[in-house]
Amino acid sequence: MKILIIGGKGTIGNKVTSHFSENNEVIIAGRTSGDVTVDIVDSKSIENMFKQTGKLDAIICIAGEAKWANFKDLTEEDYHIGLRSKLMGQVNLVRLGQDFLNPSGSITLSTGILADDPVVKTASAAMVNGGIHSFVQAAALEIENGTRLNVVSLGMVIDAYEKYKDYFPGHNPVSMEKAVNAYVRSVMGKGNGEVIRVYN
Repeated sequence: MKILIIGGKGTIGNKVTSHFSENNEVIIAGRTSGDVTVDIVDSKSIENMFKQTGKLDAIICIAGEAKWANFKDLTEEDYHIGLRSKLMGQVNLVRLGQDFLNPSGSITLSTGILADDPVVKTASAAMVNGGIHSFVQAAALEIENGTRLNVVSLGMVIDAYEKYKDYFPGHNPVSMEKAVNAYVRSVMGKGNGEVIRVYN
């Protein structure tokens, strides 16, 4: 399979890339590094990326930003960070990427536990994650050419535990093996319109 992984050099992306690279042709896309570069905030940048990759069998996005701050401090522009990046960035990857998939290809987006179990300072991030869940379930009803569309929603992964543990008191970190397997399930399985939750 020819697989594009956006965010393939991040904490989770590194492990996902390593797994799929064993038996597939993997193209890594990132904002500043990778085989191709892309800024998912910019739909023109997304279009240019797909023109470089050509036809694909699978698209995986493990990228997107959202502002973390106390609710009383979040400005309208702070909310727009997540809306433009993690939400519309991933929506545009689906909207534009579907035309670059071979028949029966797949698209996998990424969110996280905040959609279902938010913590403090995540009003914006939780909102965006929940929006993506709803988008995937709705768009999967209409996406054509046998394309499957899913989203992986992970809890705090073990490799990010030290960085984020103070934000998630009492949360059990998710093993990297479980995290990778969620993406394997989306790409290699037959599910469509699924929110693949791995929270512990």
